[in-house]
Amino acid sequence: MSTTKAGIEKKQPKNQKEELHTVAFEKHYSRAESYAIGKTRRELCPRNFHEKWKAPSDRLDPVQFVEQSEKGRVAELLPLRHGRMVESPFTYYRASALSMSADLASTPNSGIRVQCCGDAHMLNFGGFATPERRIILSINDLDETLPGPWEWDLKRLATSFIIGCRNNGLSESSAKDAAEICANSYRKRMNEFSEMNPMELWYYSLDADMLTTTIKDPEVQRRLIKRLAEERQKSRAEEIFPKLAKNTGEYAVIKDQLPSIFHWKDHTPGQIQDVVKNTFARYRESLAPSYQLLLDRYELKDAAIKVVGIGSVGTACWVLLLMDGDGHPFFLQVKEANSSVMEPYAGKSIYPNHGQRIVNGYRTMQPYSDIFLGWTRGDMGRDFFVRQLRDIKVSFRAEIFGKEDFKTIADWCGWALALSHARAGESAMISGYLGKSDVFDKAIANFSVAYADQNEKDHEVFKRAVKSGKLKAVYEKEK
Repeated sequence: MSTTKAGIEKKQPKNQKEELHTVAFEKHYSRAESYAIGKTRRELCPRNFHEKWKAPSDRLDPVQFVEQSEKGRVAELLPLRHGRMVESPFTYYRASALSMSADLASTPNSGIRVQCCGDAHMLNFGGFATPERRIILSINDLDETLPGPWEWDLKRLATSFIIGCRNNGLSESSAKDAAEICANSYRKRMNEFSEMNPMELWYYSLDADMLTTTIKDPEVQRRLIKRLAEERQKSRAEEIFPKLAKNTGEYAVIKDQLPSIFHWKDHTPGQIQDVVKNTFARYRESLAPSYQLLLDRYELKDAAIKVVGIGSVGTACWVLLLMDGDGHPFFLQVKEANSSVMEPYAGKSIYPNHGQRIVNGYRTMQPYSDIFLGWTRGDMGRDFFVRQLRDIKVSFRAEIFGKEDFKTIADWCGWALALSHARAGESAMISGYLGKSDVFDKAIANFSVAYADQNEKDHEVFKRAVKSGKLKAVYEKEK
């Protein structure tokens, strides 16, 4: 099955040529027509149905989901992943995209599909620099991106606010308010985006300086403005270099910082293996010629393993150090690209390389994407995508958030997700389904509470598996 321009399921064309003609010449609905179609979808899936969550009787054990998600990963790194996951229900949730995809597949949806993030929790949103060096807010982690029901992203995002608030000891009413604010923001902004023409929408972005003006709490506003100023300075490659690399006298290399950064077996610091050269060359070919020219001004100096995040631990992720002739540094991040956690439930990717799938997701869902974003395949058949390691990236410090912080970020993330979905799908149809009342908002808040409870139960099962020795865990020292 595939989807029409309206995002509704249709039969697959007989061949690719037919598909090209279908896309080029099929009727495009007006906003009013799309809105009306979306409204009729309520008959098939009433909006209050979204509040329902009940674990299926044949649901896998949480440990089975974890083991399934770790197939093909670097075995030596899995204990580190377990150590990060077991820390709290929040850290466990960040690595639970596979189990939640399976769970979401059993929940009601409107039948309207968009390009989804696939792992839309609050810490996968943040600020980053555009080519013009403005800082904008958007989804910044799209490893699991794939077309699917738009509700899946919103439910995962709203639930993360319940879990985050509980993690910080906030009241249950504050947590539920944050989840409802997230859904409310998504619904209202989607309606606004549906009224824009395609070009106006495509060039729209959430500028960080503009967002700060929407903050009502003076203290929250002050902290954010200060944070933005700090990140604009320390995210430059020259500022990052002393933390990640060192000069040995004759050449520069990446510093080993166990257990998160280290040179792989038989990879001497500063010595670029043929497998790395070949993979890098294939990455270069995925870039536009103008960006190839810019990349060619730098020489690859070193490569090391860099363990990132929680859900990604165990995948083959690298950091590359490049320098120009005058010694100016430049860092690239290479992340392994496996099949999306959504594939068993939403359908396989159309791209032959999962790195290409992810790059397409970035370019579709983000208003601006990293100019060095590209994909490649290693000599051993692994797929990868590549981007700059840091380019003025601003992440949320959820561990210090209070009630007002969560409310502000919930509004922003709902807004950003609506923009990404509007770029990638039929905003008027989704808006028609959502409507103008708060019925949907409250349903999502109720679902989020119920699924946060499920996440806590799953985390307890996981903790017992670690405590019993069934799953080995390694814990990092606090920095």
